[in-house]
Amino acid sequence: MNLDIRPQDDLFGHVNGRWLDEEDIPSDRSSWGPFVQLADDAEKQVHQIIEELTERGGDDEDSKKIAALYASFMDEATIDALGLKPLRPVLDAAASLRDVRDMAGFLGEFESSGGSGLFRSYVDNDDRNAERYIVYFLQGGLGLPDETYYRDEKFAEIREKYVAHLATMFGLAGVDDADGRAAAVLRLETRLAEGHWERAETRDVIKTYNLKTFAELGELCPAFDWDGWVRNLGGSRDTLFEVCVRQPSYLEHLSTVLTETAMEDWRSYVLAKVIRSAAPYLPDDFVQANFDFFGRTLGGTPELRARWKRGVSMVEGAMGEAVGREYVERHFPPRSKALMDDLVANLVEAYRRSIAGLGWMSEETKQRAFDKLDRFQPKIGYPVKWRDYSRLKFYPGELLRNATAAASFETARQLAKIGAPVDKDEWLMLPQQVNAYYNPGTNEICFPAGILQKPFFSPDADPAENYGGIGAVIGHEIGHGFDDQGSQYDGTGNLNDWWTAEDKSAFEVKSQALIAQYDGFEPRALPGEHVNGALTVGENIGDLGGLAIAYQAYLISREDDSSDVTVEDRQRVFLNWAYCWRTKRRKETALQYLTIDPHSPPEFRANIVRNLDEFHSAFQTVPTDGLWLDPEARVRIW
Repeated sequence: MNLDIRPQDDLFGHVNGRWLDEEDIPSDRSSWGPFVQLADDAEKQVHQIIEELTERGGDDEDSKKIAALYASFMDEATIDALGLKPLRPVLDAAASLRDVRDMAGFLGEFESSGGSGLFRSYVDNDDRNAERYIVYFLQGGLGLPDETYYRDEKFAEIREKYVAHLATMFGLAGVDDADGRAAAVLRLETRLAEGHWERAETRDVIKTYNLKTFAELGELCPAFDWDGWVRNLGGSRDTLFEVCVRQPSYLEHLSTVLTETAMEDWRSYVLAKVIRSAAPYLPDDFVQANFDFFGRTLGGTPELRARWKRGVSMVEGAMGEAVGREYVERHFPPRSKALMDDLVANLVEAYRRSIAGLGWMSEETKQRAFDKLDRFQPKIGYPVKWRDYSRLKFYPGELLRNATAAASFETARQLAKIGAPVDKDEWLMLPQQVNAYYNPGTNEICFPAGILQKPFFSPDADPAENYGGIGAVIGHEIGHGFDDQGSQYDGTGNLNDWWTAEDKSAFEVKSQALIAQYDGFEPRALPGEHVNGALTVGENIGDLGGLAIAYQAYLISREDDSSDVTVEDRQRVFLNWAYCWRTKRRKETALQYLTIDPHSPPEFRANIVRNLDEFHSAFQTVPTDGLWLDPEARVRIW
């Protein structure tokens, strides 16, 4: 702690200030703090599992595949000896594309094996019919993190370095006219970026739900060969019988760009995508050049991660649940799951009491909120059923082929969902991940084993610390069910307006107050920059409600306790909350997050306590304190 900073003035600085001054970010990381430290711990544990499987040779097929994939990644001698040979057929195909129709078919196959194309697509349950899967289409096609990077003057140097990077990659791949092609790629991506919606606008769940038939998809973007694309992706017209287009105007814009852009520029664009996609699996020159821009220039990270760490990431991306099953057996005791069940139950009860006492919400809407709360499905630790990898095949000494095989397996798994019942048991994260999520389409909250560690949670920790840590995370994820997006989904997972007009208006007034509050925040590491309150409002609502409800849940957990809840107990909830947000980021990463991330910078996540009466009571704040807000200015939703 930094005792020179009072918690009443800056809780984040009080808890983390000395650490921020003294701690260095590891040279292969763009940020550092409890989230990353736990991820590093999990990475080491998974590495040990993989090494043991590699050394002893597993008896089961999954173990053999894990060992084979990892071995192919670590076999640098073979990778160097093969050089560009594994990629050559794809490069030649990209270089000889005849027209945009030909390109659509190429991109379908390329995307099926892990590449990216002109837009993003994924399979999920239908926002308005949660019992079926459909394909979603989103804006995409960019090489830089966001459309802002193509138009904002503060990213002009990034754009120059991006062109230089593209030229380097073209040169390594032996592609002619490297400089000219690199400039063409930036021009083309800039055209695509002109059709992108701004990040905050993409949060509107009504505007981004646009159900289209296959024929209507073709009308939106007639210059694109949808038949050829989906066929080579591994599907058919039936796959796209009905789809949801998140940003229809982007596809209209794309059709214009497809028509107006010279084919030679498209060939350069596709070649750049092919090289970037394959770079991690090619000789070291490609790996280093790729990192030099995406890691060092964009993220500010000085050093490429050790090869074994990148190998672990590849294995987890390909067979994460197979590794996760072993991870859970070793590192997630049954006692932790039982305690988490109690924590979740207390958080749900705290939400129930909070909703019951809301003065701004009508009884009609409250009953519907209770119904949604009753239907929440918690997932804790690990899946009840594990993924089947029996159809996945790897090839000794063929790293690039193994990477595309893993991606193709996942594409086929996703496409197979179309027409099948929605799998309510599927997990969208791995057990070893240090994260959590709420899925509005299934009304579920998920807490992987990886995050159920100190400082977020420990079966031996002081309960106040657990509630200030994982309790607030649980509250945050439940809160997403009632934020600006989640509040528009009902308890069955359908996009359905269950609010009265008056209650919705009251909710929006409170949300706007939070947006205005966050718009005024300037990160201490980025003077002159400001938080985007509209972009971050959903996560800010989650933080605000999550911590407030976690605090109430802690008090509920103490109701049968004969001892009194002391001031120190109450303070520990908030102190551990601030500790969990201990984070140090490189300047380049901090700017990128501020531009594209829907989460506020950690200092403002921790200091959201300024809105909570319970914090002001626990720390006896007064109007001259830095975190003081007049009671009428404090935003309280749940």
